[in-house]
Parts: sequence; C-alpha cells; structure tokens
Amino acid sequence: MLGECCRYDGKTKEVFGVRDSLDGYEIVPFCPEAPIFGTPRERISVVKIDNQHKIITDETNKDVTKPLRDEIESFIKKNPTADKIILKSKSPSCGYGTTPILNDKKEKIAFGNGIAVDMFIKHYGAKIIKDEKSC
Repeated sequence: MLGECCRYDGKTKEVFGVRDSLDGYEIVPFCPEAPIFGTPRERISVVKIDNQHKIITDETNKDVTKPLRDEIESFIKKNPTADKIILKSKSPSCGYGTTPILNDKKEKIAFGNGIAVDMFIKHYGAKIIKDEKSC
C-alpha cells in the first residue's frame, strides 16, 4: 500500500493517501509473505480444511500456515505498541473480512479474515484499519 513491490506477482498495490494519512507517525511497512517466500512468489489462499483456516499455496498445495504465523508473531514482538495497523483488503494475510475463503476444491465459500488479522486484533485491539477507510 506504500508503493513497495511486495505482492506475489512482484508488483505493488499502492493506495494513494495512506502515507499522507500517517503524517506524524513512524511507518513500519510489513508484509508477512515477502520475507518468507520472496517476491515474486507463488500465490497463496485461505482454505477451510477440517473447520480450520489454513494458508495453502495455489499451485503446489503446500500448507504455509505455520511460517506465516511465526512471521506475524515476530512482527508483534518487535512492534508491541503500534498505534495503527492498516491492512490490505482481499489479502490472504491481511484482508479484514474481505479475503476469499476457499473449500478443499479451491471454490470460494465465504469472505473472512486473512491470517494476520485475528492475531493483530488480539494484540492491538481497535487499532486495526482496513485500507478502504484509511484514505
């Protein structure tokens, strides 16, 4: 959202106005996927398996839930007092109610949260902002 090329396809999804809305804040950019898998990388999706949301790679069907959780926990430990967390909609990591949830056949069954959202809500509480409302 800040213009960094950290998406799975190596591109950016800059959201103009985010940086301006954070005037006076120290900005700590964070994408839990990029440090683990690099950029570009295989796409990932939230898949409901045995009534749990797992993060599964789209092509190789690898479960990458644990390394993503570990990366998010590391961020929280390094940034325990963040004032705001702005999340990218539809992201399997950071979508807040906008992330497609798939079944085991990779069919969309609902919309929900990305893997980081519930962890961030538990730690940071009401400091969470969807990207659509940040500008």
